[in-house]
Amino acid sequence: MAKTGSFKELVQTRVKNDKKFAEALLREGVDAMLSGDVETGKTILRDYIKATVGFEELGEATGTQPKSLIRMFGPRGNPQAKNLFSVLGYLQKRAGLKLHVA
Repeated sequence: MAKTGSFKELVQTRVKNDKKFAEALLREGVDAMLSGDVETGKTILRDYIKATVGFEELGEATGTQPKSLIRMFGPRGNPQAKNLFSVLGYLQKRAGLKLHVA
């Protein structure tokens, strides 16, 4: 029987190998948060961060401790708007995207 990885591992591998999938995941995470589903948005963004930039580099780029970022996107995290927008701004810049609310 073939060994299978977890769903999160599958998502992370796909993000690393498929730029369009990565962009769609980032958009979906932001869309979920904007529509009021903060828990799903945090989960999606956490997976995206792990698969792309990682919490260490993100912390350096945003001036936030990596452990704080991990907690912020964790199940009980409650990101402040300032921190969240700082993270989203960096992720957009790094991905070469400009997300707009319509």
